[in-house]
Amino acid sequence: MSTAFNVTLPSGEIWVPTFVSKLDDQKCIGCGRCFKVCSRGVLELVGLTEDGERISVDVDGDDDDEEYEKKVMTIAHQERCIGCTACSKICPKKCYTHAEAVV
Repeated sequence: MSTAFNVTLPSGEIWVPTFVSKLDDQKCIGCGRCFKVCSRGVLELVGLTEDGERISVDVDGDDDDEEYEKKVMTIAHQERCIGCTACSKICPKKCYTHAEAVV
């Protein structure tokens, strides 16, 4: 029988973390708020071409904007997520989906 992963906080309260599982790049506006709030390096900004291909973006601003239609966030290192949901809390477009880890 599988159960959701949970943590007992010092107060005795049970907390069930939910980990990032999906990011809707059709809703994403590439604002970078989620990238800034994530302390674990889970996310990465990429360019999205009109064909839906993801290409690397120079975050210092020295890239060629003509290669892609828009910038969007992507889940680059899902394994680093700690389940805090800070990314979805700050996202103005509600792009994120989170899920409980089942053990």
